Amino acid sequence: MTDLEMLERQMTEWRRDLHAHPEFGFEEKRTSAFVAAKLREFGLDVAEGVGGTGVVGTLKRGNGNRAIALRADMDALRIPEQGAVEYRSQNPGVMHACGHDGHTTMLLGAAKLLAADGGFDGTVRFVFQPAEEWGKGALAMLNDSLMERFPFEEIYGLHNMPGLPVGHFETRAGAMMSAEDNFEIVLKGVGGHAARPHAGNEVLVAACALVTNLQTIVSRRLSPADIGVVSVTELISDGTRNALPGLARILGDARSFRPEVSAEIEKQMRVIAEGTALTHNVSAEVTYTREFVPLLNDAALVEEAFAAARTVFETDDVGTAREPMTGSEDFARFLEHVPGCFVFLGNGHDSAPLHNPTYDFNDAGLIHGTRFHAAIVRQRLPEK
Repeated sequence: MTDLEMLERQMTEWRRDLHAHPEFGFEEKRTSAFVAAKLREFGLDVAEGVGGTGVVGTLKRGNGNRAIALRADMDALRIPEQGAVEYRSQNPGVMHACGHDGHTTMLLGAAKLLAADGGFDGTVRFVFQPAEEWGKGALAMLNDSLMERFPFEEIYGLHNMPGLPVGHFETRAGAMMSAEDNFEIVLKGVGGHAARPHAGNEVLVAACALVTNLQTIVSRRLSPADIGVVSVTELISDGTRNALPGLARILGDARSFRPEVSAEIEKQMRVIAEGTALTHNVSAEVTYTREFVPLLNDAALVEEAFAAARTVFETDDVGTAREPMTGSEDFARFLEHVPGCFVFLGNGHDSAPLHNPTYDFNDAGLIHGTRFHAAIVRQRLPEK
């Protein structure tokens, strides 16, 4: 058995252990301890508790004064697992439904590979981030002086992609993933008996009209050249079988790739909410927050990532993502401080979708991610 085959077997064991013990954002205590122990075993300098439950490993070789970072996310989702694998979640109601167990494992594998074999001159920061799923972990690490304590000049990250074959690699320059804004609209009126709607100002009809009216933001109020998504995900009222509601909450999110589009969505949402409320003689309060910023890849570093990928993947399996993805990614916060590149690796045609209760990371992809991490380090920090 070759060293890479041995590493692949070890990583499969690590990944399945992490899958069986998922932890929600900022609760990744077991996961962080697992990561820190492995990094120390490989000989890295390790800092724990960065941004709450984050871990940073540092590996230096040679006399080079440049530093780059590789990042993986560690958190799981509050989704009850429905898969039947023997390593299924042992934490009821929480599962690795997005593959962060695989991302963490691939970065651990790269740390072991680079610590053992070297092949670079400089400093590598291995950044294991908490709480990616709700967009708070990267900010927490940055606010905990990540850049000052562990400086680096560029950063790379990856995510598995269901539907893309295992052994395939994609990225693109510029907009890669969208911003995510969250909104809540509260409608207030006067509820009452279902048999006497005229005696009050119930809000359910207004709420239903507002859900429909919000769809005109993208279809009629944004330029067709701009990408935008407005999705209502919840409608909650205080009504019951024979009582009309006097309060309704409408929640959802909006996606875009430019701050100007985000601002226009918010503006139009407030106009439509107030107008719809006025029409139905109720009041509206809009709360609009920005949770994720757009992920914008550096064009020069995308070319570097392509070059590194071609040393790992078959040439025909390295491609440009055809269009930006309207999902969001906390990695974008790091790109507000240094240039970097985020890439997608195939999780297989038969993979369940991300955030699905039957999803599982494909272990056949582990070695590809590890080798890409190592390749970009050796390319960006070449030996003298």
